[in-house]
Amino acid sequence: MPKQTNIAIFVSGSGTNCENIIRYFAQDEHIKVALVVSSRRDAYALVRAQRLGVDTMVVDKSLLADEGYMHQVFDRYGIDYIILAGFLMMIPHHIIARYPKQIMNIHPSLLPKYGGRGMYGHRVHEAVCANGETETGITIHLVSEVCDGGEILFQSKVAVDPNDNPDSVEAKVHALEHLHFPSQIKEYILKSQNKAL
Repeated sequence: MPKQTNIAIFVSGSGTNCENIIRYFAQDEHIKVALVVSSRRDAYALVRAQRLGVDTMVVDKSLLADEGYMHQVFDRYGIDYIILAGFLMMIPHHIIARYPKQIMNIHPSLLPKYGGRGMYGHRVHEAVCANGETETGITIHLVSEVCDGGEILFQSKVAVDPNDNPDSVEAKVHALEHLHFPSQIKEYILKSQNKAL
């Protein structure tokens, strides 16, 4: 019987993806959301997680950079993988080094288009519309030292129509996120564990 795999979700905002992931794994025998970490005290994701019985904590930039503190937290919760779901701070080197190929992020565009520093959330959809793109989508990728530069694991596309605006594009992309992110997390973790056996 494989040991339970514990994941931590890192968030900064309202947390719809966070809630979706927690609900997806709620009845899973092998994978559990053990902790939600937010960069903002007022992130609604914290409320969503607490309502679903998941422990939460808030970290600022200095705490995130504090290797001793963060590794104690990871040890306490037995964290095996980290999932970024709208987390707006760069992950420090010490966390990437501890979790090689075990940190996943979702980005609301088809990387490498519309990635990098400052490109997140609504800004991405505004740029997609401003440039007259005919398609956009989501990219699920591993986290590296380069912002949005890690290995791409999965992409899914959606059409951008001439009458679309940033809000309507955002709604289409959110639908893709909710449809694919939890199952891609599960698939990647199971594949990684099978390779390790």
